[in-house]
Amino acid sequence: MRFPQSLLFSEWKAQCVGGSLRWVGGAGAQSQKQCKKSSFAFYQAVRDLLPVWFLEDMRTMEVFHWEDGGKVSLYSPSEALLYALVHDHQPYARHLLAKFPQSVLAAPSQNFSCCQASAPHLAMAVRYNRVRVLFRILKAVQAFPPAERAAHLDRRGCSRVEGGKTALHLACELVRPECLLLLLGHGASPCLHDAVGNTPLDTLLQQVGQAPAANMRAKLLCLDCLFLFVPQDLRFAMKQQLLDDRQRWQDLLGESRFRCLVGLAPPSLFVGAMRVLIRTIAPEHFPEALDDLPLPHFLKPLDLKLES
Repeated sequence: MRFPQSLLFSEWKAQCVGGSLRWVGGAGAQSQKQCKKSSFAFYQAVRDLLPVWFLEDMRTMEVFHWEDGGKVSLYSPSEALLYALVHDHQPYARHLLAKFPQSVLAAPSQNFSCCQASAPHLAMAVRYNRVRVLFRILKAVQAFPPAERAAHLDRRGCSRVEGGKTALHLACELVRPECLLLLLGHGASPCLHDAVGNTPLDTLLQQVGQAPAANMRAKLLCLDCLFLFVPQDLRFAMKQQLLDDRQRWQDLLGESRFRCLVGLAPPSLFVGAMRVLIRTIAPEHFPEALDDLPLPHFLKPLDLKLES
């Protein structure tokens, strides 16, 4: 295997002198140019799925990025994980999560996220549908203290760029059933509102109601998963719209789903029983414990086969 980036490094490589960094060629515009070159080399290396050891050598010794204010910084484990998510470099993501279980999920620098209040890794995993990496991130989050865990699970995106959506909103918007079930099973709240007041249920119903109807099987599967976790008295913005256009929504959702959603009938016995069973599964045992539910395989919520 060739490593063409190593040729690039020889042109600009930083030198470590007495524990501080000194750039060949001086400071200012030249250093910024060198940073951009090294950043692109690292991006390419992750994109090309180069070996983990090589990427970590690059990240810790040879690759830098330029921050606002003229600061030169190494890539943090958190920033490297974002690249691994974008390019689906699963071995690199596994390595980072195993070696840096706390710092890998810290907020990245402002160059990587417009809002630095919390880290965007869960939302990024959902956006790119990286189900297996999402699973590992959620397992890492379970080791955090409760308040910190909730902050990660229920992080709202930037109100200007991401509309204040949580990762759960995003899973509904993009119709990602596996991501949705993993987030719910690990404790993400289905009751939070985005910047315009929509719950994840509202976001999903907006997708169901789009014309022309497409991908309805996946949308209804997401809705059935959400049913298992939302409280029965959840207030959601779309309810009145469902009542105002009753026949259309009955046709889209089916009569039993429609009646349950608008409060005209209680959940079915199956949904009620599944809610009770799901609550018996601790987040740290989800979704593996789904296999132990006393149900035939075809009645289980989703067939999630993820290596531990």
